[in-house]
Amino acid sequence: MRNLLAFAACGALALGAAACGSDEDSDSGGGGGGDLSGKIRIDGSSTVAPFAQAAAEEFQAQNPSVKITVGTSGTGGGFEKFCAGETDISDASRPIKDDEEVPICEKNKVTYKEVQVADDGIAVVTNPELKVDCLTVEQLKELWNEGSKVTKLSQIDPKLPDTELSLFGPGTDSGTFDFFTDEINGEEGVSRKDYQPSEDDNVLVQGVEGESGGLGYFGFSYYEQNQDKLNLVGVDAGSGCVKPAAKAIQSGEYKPLSRPLFMYPSEKALKRPEVKAFMDYVVENYQPIAEASQIVPMNQSQADGAKTALGG
Repeated sequence: MRNLLAFAACGALALGAAACGSDEDSDSGGGGGGDLSGKIRIDGSSTVAPFAQAAAEEFQAQNPSVKITVGTSGTGGGFEKFCAGETDISDASRPIKDDEEVPICEKNKVTYKEVQVADDGIAVVTNPELKVDCLTVEQLKELWNEGSKVTKLSQIDPKLPDTELSLFGPGTDSGTFDFFTDEINGEEGVSRKDYQPSEDDNVLVQGVEGESGGLGYFGFSYYEQNQDKLNLVGVDAGSGCVKPAAKAIQSGEYKPLSRPLFMYPSEKALKRPEVKAFMDYVVENYQPIAEASQIVPMNQSQADGAKTALGG
């Protein structure tokens, strides 16, 4: 991961730097210069986790006395810990909930910054043996809505495969679950319950890969990392079938399953120099970090907004 990030960083900085790769040069880019120490606790979205882990590894390489842990308890689980004051930064694949999570943070006097760090599209995938090229939003709703009795795609459309389905998807603590159910089923949290859930996207990948009728959804980066094992399904929101890809996600063309990804540092944590330096590093180096972790990077407007949100 570090080699990938270093290579990507060199490419991103090639126009503005004479060299890349020396020990002296590795202290540039908001890394803190190696004089920092302390611990940074990060938890939350499994979709954001590869980005956070890539950033943590490179930042720690420049600042070996800073120890960073990255957990993956899901967006909801991460906010639960964050609002209880147990973590410094919460990874999230959706905004914090005004009606549920914000009041808990307020009660515990946990204030924070909302900082976008990347973009994502939720990928709908099948086992390669289950050959499906495209599904409409209406077909996805019929499959995933609460009370659905669909066990074969041929029940939705006779032209679709007659294979018995094995469904995999995020658990209820996942921001991906919240976003997908809201956009596809019309209400956040409304979903059929007879599927195999996990907050760990790697478990979902293994599930779909291991079942001939496997079908599921999770963050696009996990598809990219496993594309030789999975079939990517396009989504038709009414203007033709679109498969998720970096440009389609950044532009919002991949409707309705494109979304921003966030990090929420607490204001208390940001007063510690190692946390502030880490978040500055993330925002300044979002492009190579995203490329190294196979996450879709922000566009320039979003990056400018992230700097503003962080107070830069």
